[in-house]
Amino acid sequence: MAGENQTHVMEFMLLGFSHGQLFLFVLFLAIYLATLLGNSAILALVSLDPHLHSPMYFFLSHLSCLDICYSSVTVPKILVNALRPQATISYHGCLAQMFFLMGCAGAECALLAVMAYDRYAAICQPLHYAHAMSWGVCVAAAAGCWLWGMLDSAVHTLLASRLSFCGTVWLQHIFCDVPPLLRAACSNTHPSEVALHAASVFVGLSPFLLVIVSYLRILATILRMPLATGRRKAFSTCSSHLLVVTLYFVTANLNYNRPSSGYSAVADTLISTLYCIVTPMLNPLIYSFRNQEVWGALRKAVWGQGRRG
Repeated sequence: MAGENQTHVMEFMLLGFSHGQLFLFVLFLAIYLATLLGNSAILALVSLDPHLHSPMYFFLSHLSCLDICYSSVTVPKILVNALRPQATISYHGCLAQMFFLMGCAGAECALLAVMAYDRYAAICQPLHYAHAMSWGVCVAAAAGCWLWGMLDSAVHTLLASRLSFCGTVWLQHIFCDVPPLLRAACSNTHPSEVALHAASVFVGLSPFLLVIVSYLRILATILRMPLATGRRKAFSTCSSHLLVVTLYFVTANLNYNRPSSGYSAVADTLISTLYCIVTPMLNPLIYSFRNQEVWGALRKAVWGQGRRG
């Protein structure tokens, strides 16, 4: 039966815009503008302030770049569809959106693990930190994260391009992602499902475990510190990253590893929106909230420019 009525799909119909299009347009536009503003501010501050020219902020700038890419892959098309009577996306546009979305996801998982190791090296091995996190190591690690994400994404996109679809294809979503695409296919999805589960382990779970191990070592080191001020500074440095990691990996796991028996189109869309669209907006806020170095760089950039003007 899988071979019956298979057609060459030119576009997909997206069912995430059943009602409330104007409200969704305003909401996603506000989120997108906040994401661009917050992450662009982080990129500018890290680039302009010499006090932020350290491995931690180097990786933070890559995280901000990833978050901008994340939102730009999905939100502009969402905004266009929110103003149309019927939300659609072309077949090749869907594959391209999925490729860059999965690429950003894989790169961010690896980058968060690298950032955790950076904090581990800074707090647990301060005497060897300059060597362990030299600029050559940092550049290679950042490039490796991007490459890792793109290679993982290429596998998922190649497998998705071999799926067949029957008749008019409706996706219960507001953008293209692997899970809704697999649910809409009428051919064998087993290779894609295997690849998705394998990626959950090697691309998602493995970096998360590295983060957990790093922070357990960090916690043990912090508790052995003799001075309360040193402990507060270390906790302050790590708490923002740990919050970002928790938010990201929890929503990512819910997005790609939800049981089929408990599937809900509305819940799936909300989780994906939180994972791909809301989290990139929150990351710069989380990193800036208690970070005195970032606030100091911001005050210097704003007030310093004002005095020079």
